[in-house]
Amino acid sequence: MENLVARIEEINTIVNNFAWGPVMLILLVGTGIYLTVRTGCVQLTKFGFSMRHTVGTLFSGSSRDHGENLSPFQAVTTALAGTVGTGNIAGVTGAIFTGGPGAVFWMWFSAFFGMFTKFAEIALAIKYREVDENGVHHGGPMYYIKNGLGSGWGWLAAIFAFIGGLASFGIGNIAQSNEIAGAMLDIFHIGPVWTGILLAFIVAIVILGGVKRIGTVTSYLVPFMSIFYVLAGIFMIITHIPQIPGVLWLIVKEAFSFRAVGGGVFGYAIMLAMRQGCARGVFSNEAGLGSAPIAHAASSTDEPCEQAMWGIFEVFVDTIVICSITSLAVLLSGVYTGSLADYTSKGAAAAAAFNSMLPGSIGGFIIEVSLIFFALSTILGWSYYGASCWEYLTHNKTFVMVYKVIFSFVCIIGAVGSGQLVWDISDTLNGLMAIPNLIALLLLSGVIISMTKEYFENNID
Repeated sequence: MENLVARIEEINTIVNNFAWGPVMLILLVGTGIYLTVRTGCVQLTKFGFSMRHTVGTLFSGSSRDHGENLSPFQAVTTALAGTVGTGNIAGVTGAIFTGGPGAVFWMWFSAFFGMFTKFAEIALAIKYREVDENGVHHGGPMYYIKNGLGSGWGWLAAIFAFIGGLASFGIGNIAQSNEIAGAMLDIFHIGPVWTGILLAFIVAIVILGGVKRIGTVTSYLVPFMSIFYVLAGIFMIITHIPQIPGVLWLIVKEAFSFRAVGGGVFGYAIMLAMRQGCARGVFSNEAGLGSAPIAHAASSTDEPCEQAMWGIFEVFVDTIVICSITSLAVLLSGVYTGSLADYTSKGAAAAAAFNSMLPGSIGGFIIEVSLIFFALSTILGWSYYGASCWEYLTHNKTFVMVYKVIFSFVCIIGAVGSGQLVWDISDTLNGLMAIPNLIALLLLSGVIISMTKEYFENNID
């Protein structure tokens, strides 16, 4: 048995090195750069326009009936629920420990171009989605591969859906449940078994109610958890404002450092920072992976680019705001100069950073609570992604209901298990999702460019 596990780990390491390796990262970021250049850098030149037409519409007081579908805001909070997770805390912390302060710059770099990658994904998801007999919208990469590229590409759509369906159990459930169990044990001294049972019950109540209930819950949960974390970050920044310029200079300087690291070749530092920053940035905001478009496709919005602007907002909040707060805490505190082995987990290292930056032990409490909410939101978001993938593959609502029940019970397994191998395999599956999605984005780039230019030519204020 040990030999089998070791063999699985070996194979997964090889595949993971490809899924999150230099070639795939270049393809992920390169797709964003290509689309950005071809469309006139919309995420920068139309940033104000996109903010006015996304968050700026939340106070318009519209009472439109969205039927069985999500409102545009519920769609983005469902997508953010799946996107904003433990990667925003533990993932970013690990990237800095491994890649140094320069990793933060490359995280921002990938996020800038990722804004338009996600814009493109969402626009295609709206354009090529399908409507069932109940008027419910279904979409995502599997649909724009099949309907945009033609039925001859159905095999590629099926590959995406299959990988996404499997990944939902790992990165979208077991890994998150394990983080919640750890936080509940630290804060409330509740055992993992009881945490798993409680979590399974909560998740079942929400996801068995369908996408409308998921959208309703996330529309309250996501803003609350994000504001909670951001306010703590703002307080930390204000109280350490004199040190901020020095940290920002350190990020830029280290991003282009050509020194050797750990006896490695000259220039290895910049390569390590680029890989860690880009990989963790993409892992956090999921731009190019194809997950978030599944949630956005359920929106009641009819205009593809109108909903797609939420994608710009989504990456901005996830990486430029939330991940940056984690980064600044880790760098300002100086904990990254030590060894990650000194802490029980990456989350514990982040907690130590916040503890040193905020009064008393409130910093660690904020991290633990944030991890609980971030992980719970990810479970809810990914439950919908997984259900959509399996429904596409089976066209069987009974099978999907069984999937939801199993998904809920898996929370118990995640809470009580160590889950490292599952985390590693899930991380690999997450990266592999990008391959069919990026192929579709590049082959449909002409459609994306045409839609984008037409929309902004006709809708400039």
